[in-house]
Amino acid sequence: MKFIHRLGYYLGGFSIGLVILAFFLSGKKTSCDYTPDARVLKNIRIKERAYTEQALERMEMYQVDTSDISTILKKGDVDFSRSNTKLDSCKTYLVTGRSQIHNLELLFENCDSVATLQKVDVVN
Repeated sequence: MKFIHRLGYYLGGFSIGLVILAFFLSGKKTSCDYTPDARVLKNIRIKERAYTEQALERMEMYQVDTSDISTILKKGDVDFSRSNTKLDSCKTYLVTGRSQIHNLELLFENCDSVATLQKVDVVN
């Protein structure tokens, strides 16, 4: 069989596969969260969020609202070297990101059903 015929069969099968894949995945909330950062941020995002008094005071002082926190949880980075992931019950993660005004460090305590924002700090 000539190369051009093999290429035609390959491209035909590949395009049919893409159409079938698009049909099955359309309308579903699929995501490719394979990196450790993405998995931790998604895990915190899908849980109920609670805020400590200290975090609420700092949020008010730095003019940060919950939409800024949500944005950082989508586009931020987890600093695993400064996080405590070896705990059995509730692990703590330091998430860094940019709000509309400041670069922020957020310290989350990630438990089974609730992610609690412990501390908010501004980084220069």
